[in-house]
Amino acid sequence: MKGIKKSLTEEYLYLDFSHQAEGCILPLHTSVTLFLLSYCDCKIFKVCLVLTEEDTDTSPLRDVLSQDTEVQIVSRQELPPIVQNCCLPAVVEQPDNFCRAGLAVVLRHIAQKAYETDPSKKEILELLGFKKTCLKACAEVSQWTRLCELTIPLAIENFLRESLVQTPAIPMEILELEKKLREPVRVHNDDKLRRQKLKQQTKGQVKGQGQPLEASEESDYASQSLELKVAFSKLMVQEGQAASSREPSHIRKAKASDLPPLEHVFAEGLFFTLADIVLLPCVHHFLVVICKKFSEKLTEFPLLASWYQRIQEVPRVQTAASKCGIQFLQLPELSATPNERCPHLSEAPGGEEQNDPLFTGGPRPTMTKLLEKGIEVVFSPHPCPTWTLDWNGLPAAVSPKEGRMSSDRALRKQQQLNNLVYVVINQAKPGDRIVDFCSGGGHVGLVLAHVLPSCQGSAGKWKGQMELEVRVREAFIHPLFLLKAANFSPTSASPLLVILIENKELSLIRAKKRSDELGLSNIWFIQANMEYFAGMFNIGVALHACGVATDMVIEQCIKTRASFVTCPCCYGFIQNTSKFNFPKSEQFKKTLSYKEHMVLCRFADQTAVQLPPQRRIIGKQCMCLVDLDRARAAEEHGYSVQVISMEPESCSPKNNMIVGVPV
Repeated sequence: MKGIKKSLTEEYLYLDFSHQAEGCILPLHTSVTLFLLSYCDCKIFKVCLVLTEEDTDTSPLRDVLSQDTEVQIVSRQELPPIVQNCCLPAVVEQPDNFCRAGLAVVLRHIAQKAYETDPSKKEILELLGFKKTCLKACAEVSQWTRLCELTIPLAIENFLRESLVQTPAIPMEILELEKKLREPVRVHNDDKLRRQKLKQQTKGQVKGQGQPLEASEESDYASQSLELKVAFSKLMVQEGQAASSREPSHIRKAKASDLPPLEHVFAEGLFFTLADIVLLPCVHHFLVVICKKFSEKLTEFPLLASWYQRIQEVPRVQTAASKCGIQFLQLPELSATPNERCPHLSEAPGGEEQNDPLFTGGPRPTMTKLLEKGIEVVFSPHPCPTWTLDWNGLPAAVSPKEGRMSSDRALRKQQQLNNLVYVVINQAKPGDRIVDFCSGGGHVGLVLAHVLPSCQGSAGKWKGQMELEVRVREAFIHPLFLLKAANFSPTSASPLLVILIENKELSLIRAKKRSDELGLSNIWFIQANMEYFAGMFNIGVALHACGVATDMVIEQCIKTRASFVTCPCCYGFIQNTSKFNFPKSEQFKKTLSYKEHMVLCRFADQTAVQLPPQRRIIGKQCMCLVDLDRARAAEEHGYSVQVISMEPESCSPKNNMIVGVPV
């Protein structure tokens, strides 16, 4: 067929299967993924259902699986090792060292591959949304991704389970979705569309004043809003309409505040995206139970019911749904009260304290307050400030210069890597797993995989490397590293494994290419949000993990009792989330309010070289205090932690290292 690419890498798609109930495959992540495969008519993946229990009955699957989808049933023990370390769904490319895990990442990949297979299906690419960003942000920083990817599927699974034995409450997540559908739509050409809507409304009012509408006009102005026309014209892949004449004066001169808001057609606004694909199976199975047992509750979410009816009009949705065993319901029309607020909805986390009469702005009062409690800016001494890798002796693919950066920036990156690699080398032992979180293009992970000879399973090389390290650092041994000395066995033949975890696909693909050039074998690449990595490991590393990503890395390490070596970044993006509240440590909580801690975070970002020296000094002190709070919090979980300033400090404005070892 013209336009179809013939040579595509064979990929395996692994989906959890716990059970099937009332036409629904659980977990819902699996139902969602199978629905997308059906909608895209995508047959390039080998689909494997992974049994959560060995005695799971798979016979009912015939009724809910698309006849076009060939499915293999496998046990968890049969999974490739890289998949066993990830939460499903997951997609693996041969030879099993590159994995994509997590619902949002997998769905985005399926859509991209389906389009690559047949570029004529432009509507599939449109599922990725404006600038291809739909569900791209990780759930920890995006409330919308978290709602679609995690909380709604889990809440509805719980609702379905509870409905078998009792009358459950409507999930708060459904009410949150109803609230979001009530909010005005914001799009990139917002002003233009709102003026078109004002023109449409004005024309309709004029026609209504003694001038009867013709049949065709009734369709345009009464039964179809501007939002619907915009949304479905895109879905039908129609050619763009000819440019209209200049807008009337009163339309052009209307203030932005006087323009009518745009209303939701689909979940994210005017256009059908992956978010609708995720929500449809979830909402459908929720509505099936509601209509059967609690139909009076339908009035609590009229906009969601309207969305459910509207989504059935999208081309190919009906066909895809029927292949997956989804039989659409016909719901009664429900009226929504304008600006009605959904009850019992708590505000999103992260809001600042509004009424704090004791709060005084600026960093100095906050720093003084900490000093009065005995908390001061103190860095631990650097274990070996002059140590450096022999960059000239390393292959070109190891150097940051391969990452398409200037020579000055590459030099600074090498200096940053010297610091992290030195600390990791002093903690690692053969057989360890080292995870490079937020790996980007793999600058840290690739260096570690190359310079630690046990990556190739050679104990002799490892021992020689360690003897070299002893000579390099004979003048200084940092006490922190002595904590692991008893566990170190340089003669062990177990291979060491380096795992790169990164959310951005292109960055990880570049890292994979560099790894292939180096011929590295004991290295994995996982495109996922870090919470989808479920494997055990010994050392977690992160260079310039942004905002709360540093806290997520430390949390992952604490869960597995792994050491951590992190270099934080973007302190100004730190805020309370669904997982973290700041300050984190009990010592800082007793001294600072959230607002005062945020002052430290904002000023910690003011360390750029172009700023005045005094401001940079204050910024560095604020960085230290924010990281001391992180260190104290880890110590409360049984860690010995040091905050160290990287050498030379000019290697980066964000030059702190937080090094933690479980005691």
